[in-house]
Amino acid sequence: MKFTLGFSPCPNDTFIFDALVNKKIDTGGFEFDVVLEDVETLNQWALKARLDITKLSFPAFFQSTENYVLLNAGSALGKGVGPLVISKKNTPYSREDIQQSTIAIPGTHTTANLLLNFAFPEAKQTRPMIFSEIEHAVLSAETELGVIIHENRFTYQQKGLYKQVDLGEYWEQEMNLPIPLGAIAIKREIDNETAGKINDLIKQSLEYAYAKYPLLPEFVKQHSQEMSEGVMRQHIELYVNDYSIDLGRKGKEAIKTLYRTYASMQRKLSHLPSIDLFLS
Repeated sequence: MKFTLGFSPCPNDTFIFDALVNKKIDTGGFEFDVVLEDVETLNQWALKARLDITKLSFPAFFQSTENYVLLNAGSALGKGVGPLVISKKNTPYSREDIQQSTIAIPGTHTTANLLLNFAFPEAKQTRPMIFSEIEHAVLSAETELGVIIHENRFTYQQKGLYKQVDLGEYWEQEMNLPIPLGAIAIKREIDNETAGKINDLIKQSLEYAYAKYPLLPEFVKQHSQEMSEGVMRQHIELYVNDYSIDLGRKGKEAIKTLYRTYASMQRKLSHLPSIDLFLS
C-alpha cells in the first residue's frame, strides 16, 4: 500500500521520519510518497485534504477534523517550546504597544498565531509570511514585531533581535499544560488497523533515531540548510520528546484544551463538533 506523507524539512520532523522514509526499519510493505514543505503550506493542503498523512499545526487540524484524525506518534508538544515575540528595539513593549504593532506571523493557521491571539486578542495587524523570513522583516522594519518558531528561537539574538514575550510561557502559566505546537494526522477514510500500523511505524522510526543519537542522520543534515549541528541538536532536543513517541493522557488533555480555546475564539463556533480527535 502506498500513501502520501508530508512533513517539514525542520530537524525535528526529519529526525522523526528518517528511518521510516529511508527504510532503515521494516515498513511492513507500506510505501510513502514523501513531500517536504513548510508547515503553513502543509496547513493549507490539509484544509483541502490533499495528503494521506501530514504534519500540520493544530488550528489547521481543528478546521480539518471531518477529514483527519490525530496519530499518537510524531507530535510536537512540551514545555518551554513556545513561539517568541521578537523586536528590533531593545526596550520593553507594553501590552498596548504589542497590540497596536504590525506583527509578522508564520501563517494564519499556525499554532503560533493562535497563541498570539490567545495572549493578545486585540493584536489585529498581523502579516503572514514564511517563518524563515520573519527575522528579516523585523530587522528591515517591514514589521515592528515578529513571531518566531523552529530554529529561529536559537539564532535571533545573534542577529541583533530581542525577545518581548514568550507565548508558550504565557500559555503554560494560564493553563498549566504543555503547549501543543504541531501534530501528525491521517485521513479518516484510512481504516483503523492500517492507521494503527502507520502510527507504530512512526514510533519505531523515532525510537531508531533515538538509539543512534547524538549521531545525526544525513537526511536531517541535508534539509537543514546552513544550520550548525549544534543548532540541529538544540532543535531536536526542544521539540522531540516523550509526547512525540506517544501523546499520552496529558498530551491529549492539552490538545483538547487548545481545541476548546480555539473554538471560543471563533465566534462562528458556538459549540465543538462531537467528533473524536484521536486515533482509537
